[in-house]
Amino acid sequence: MTVHIDPPRKVVTSPLLDQDELETADWLASLGSLHRSAGADRVRYILAALDRRAKEIGVLPDAPPYSPYRNSIPLETQKPYPGDVALETRLTAIIRWNALAMVVRANKAYGELGGHVASYASVAEIFEVGFNHFFRASTDESEGDVVYFQPHSSPGVYARAYLEGRLSDENLKLYRQELSGPGLASYPHPWLMPEFWQVPTASMGLGPISAIYQARFMKYLEHRRLVQTRGRHVWGVFGDGEMDEPESIAGLALAAREKLDNVTFIVNCNLQRLDGPVRGNGQVIQELESIFQGAGWNVIKVLWGSDWDDIFARDSKHALLRKFAETVDGKYQTLGAKDGAYNLANFFSEDPEVRALVAHMSDADIDGLKRGGHDFRKLFAAFAAAKDTKGRPTVILAKTKKGYGMGGAGESRMTSHQTKKLDIDALYAFRDRFSLPLTNQQVENLEFFKPAEDSAELQYLRARREALGGYMPVRRRRSEALAVPPLQSYGDFALRGDGKETSTTMAIVRLFSNLLKDKTLGPRVIPIVADEARTFGMANLFRQVGIYSPVGQLYEPEDAGSMLYYKEATDGQLLEEGITEAGAISSWTAAATSYSVHNFALLPFYIYYSMFGFQRIGDLIWAAADQRARGFLIGATAGRTTLGGEGLQHQDGSSHVIAATIPNCRAYDPAFSYEVATIVDHGMRSMLAEGRDEFYYLTVMNENYAQPSMPAGVQDDIIKGLYRIVATKTASPQVRLVGSGAILPEILAAAKMLEDDWQIASEVWSATSFSELARDARDVERHNRLNPLSDQIECHASKCLSGGIPVVAASDYVRAYPQLIASYIEAPYTVLGTDGFGRSDTRAALRSFFEVDRKQIVLAALSAAARAGKIDRKRVADAIKRYEITVEVDSPWSR
Repeated sequence: MTVHIDPPRKVVTSPLLDQDELETADWLASLGSLHRSAGADRVRYILAALDRRAKEIGVLPDAPPYSPYRNSIPLETQKPYPGDVALETRLTAIIRWNALAMVVRANKAYGELGGHVASYASVAEIFEVGFNHFFRASTDESEGDVVYFQPHSSPGVYARAYLEGRLSDENLKLYRQELSGPGLASYPHPWLMPEFWQVPTASMGLGPISAIYQARFMKYLEHRRLVQTRGRHVWGVFGDGEMDEPESIAGLALAAREKLDNVTFIVNCNLQRLDGPVRGNGQVIQELESIFQGAGWNVIKVLWGSDWDDIFARDSKHALLRKFAETVDGKYQTLGAKDGAYNLANFFSEDPEVRALVAHMSDADIDGLKRGGHDFRKLFAAFAAAKDTKGRPTVILAKTKKGYGMGGAGESRMTSHQTKKLDIDALYAFRDRFSLPLTNQQVENLEFFKPAEDSAELQYLRARREALGGYMPVRRRRSEALAVPPLQSYGDFALRGDGKETSTTMAIVRLFSNLLKDKTLGPRVIPIVADEARTFGMANLFRQVGIYSPVGQLYEPEDAGSMLYYKEATDGQLLEEGITEAGAISSWTAAATSYSVHNFALLPFYIYYSMFGFQRIGDLIWAAADQRARGFLIGATAGRTTLGGEGLQHQDGSSHVIAATIPNCRAYDPAFSYEVATIVDHGMRSMLAEGRDEFYYLTVMNENYAQPSMPAGVQDDIIKGLYRIVATKTASPQVRLVGSGAILPEILAAAKMLEDDWQIASEVWSATSFSELARDARDVERHNRLNPLSDQIECHASKCLSGGIPVVAASDYVRAYPQLIASYIEAPYTVLGTDGFGRSDTRAALRSFFEVDRKQIVLAALSAAARAGKIDRKRVADAIKRYEITVEVDSPWSR
């Protein structure tokens, strides 16, 4: 058989790129021959082997998709450890025990409280390296670092605070029992522990994106010369399974693009999710390396402890690296759960070369080999390298064992995440493994252990934290109050509408544009938009305050010749985040909590399509509420019928229902510019001057209609949520019409039709907030129930709508929103809303479809009056005929 070999071809190239063209041609010819004789699979195998070998010898150290399965920092470049390893090992063991005892004790006593032992057991050394050498606390000179702690590891943070004297035995005994005394929250919750936890991370995936935008916001404050943040760092300790959440990786490109060298992620790679391996058939560490490296991050892998260094030094043929590369995480988990004899038989002995590397080691020696995430020296080198890295963010991928130290009760076990209780033998084994000075009785009683105040351990712990500025986590509750300018100075145009046509979206933008001009408050106003600033009428801000960019503007914008050209600047004030609602709300949260994190109060306005708020990023908004955010969320182009042509997924009919579920969210649906101005003014004074931990959600519309001037004496009732704007002039009202937001003009038109067409007298009320009315009503109801012998009080809604006059309420939101107050109204209460899927059409067509237009409101009012016996039902039928209302169709919510 004749084997055809392609002749070498002349390669035209620079000698610098190809120093031996003939040899190159031989390689290429060999590759072609191999392909013809052995096929594509063989070629791929050989190329993979060459690629692996090139990486092993360091020719392609950063070649994609990832580097060898070993530590990124070679032993010869590893920084010496500055701490006392023996003392830190003892401290870590004590904290591990107290964390374990806290969780097991609670579940032994009550059996239903939950809690997590295995997560902290895996991350303990990571936390201790940070606490002892890197996490800087706030001082008079600097506000210190911000640390996002892995939420399931909170027992370890509590156990450390116990040694520091910040928490007592009683606190630890009441873990997850916050209603029984001075108990501890399950996870990092600033709302529940306002002087302890600084940032919430309990909903997995939100910590990573929040950390990135916090780091970015520090740069923003620095570039705008508002706060000195140089030297401060953001640390985030997260789980490998958590990185599957889309928010976890949503900000990676931003961090690299803006060169955020002030943020470091430490991903605790214990290879296990809540029920099993993160990547049973793959290698999550290598996958994460590829993701982070591809996004532009500096990646540091800490996979193997110091005990492995000698083995690697003798592995001249890289047999161990080959074995690591072919071992999947499911097997690593099994190996982690087994002893040294099992590992020797089922890993090392599977390859003669690998077996030879550990021929001198006993089963016990093999059992003692640590993963890198449990080695102080390896971790310190990684942390130090991360801090020294300039120009890009760093991620440390630290390999650990879930349930480290729990032995057969939970170390690398499938059930380790659910382990809440340990039997006595497991507790004895834990004590013995970590050489804890506890008697059998103390172990059985799950007693907490704290060394004497003058012990070497506590002296060392205090000294290390003193060197880093003090204890943490700690949260500042208040900052200096800010003066708010008089409403007339920035909002007079809204108070004096005089019937001029404009939209409430334009009103809110003009309000904060005017606030930007205030010499005191202006620099602290932070306008934020995900994208489409021009849609919201914010293009004037491009020139007025500029768009923030850490590098300024490196190009001449296409619209440079226009008055409102796109202007980026290093000290730009507007944050235009791109098409990422999750990113924009993370920026807003950083600004809205600046009073606490940076001791510098700000006033952020985040404006966005209302449909892309609570429905899309409600979890991030809830986290902001937990963190006691202060600022304004502006849901623009709001409601289900104001954004005519955009259709189903753009038309918001439910955000106010969701907003009503958040205790510290004050949500309003104003119809007129003066209402918007009054609410903004009240909110600023509440948050900035009085320091209330609340935030405001306002929905505004892009529909232009006549804006009246503000009537006298209605300010308080606007804030309460309901006030009368039109009363009948001819007779006592037969019906009351209540409207909010975009539908209030329809209510006004309906009132005129009732009078002109049917001679029905009515009152018109503006409901700026059904949720505020409901909150007040619930408080009053509770007060009356708990104080039966005291004078009973009346809520604002029932005061305004007292008696038996029928009420018709309509909004651009689902019926559940106006129905929030239904049980507090004595009169017959009819609600019209926009239940169902949205459509693309004109505003008029949409309002007719959803039965919230003026004709349907008139019909509802007539029907209510007929049911109350005030008019004959025939008049209702006459109205249906007169207004050509189709009755033989399905309801809008079923179509």
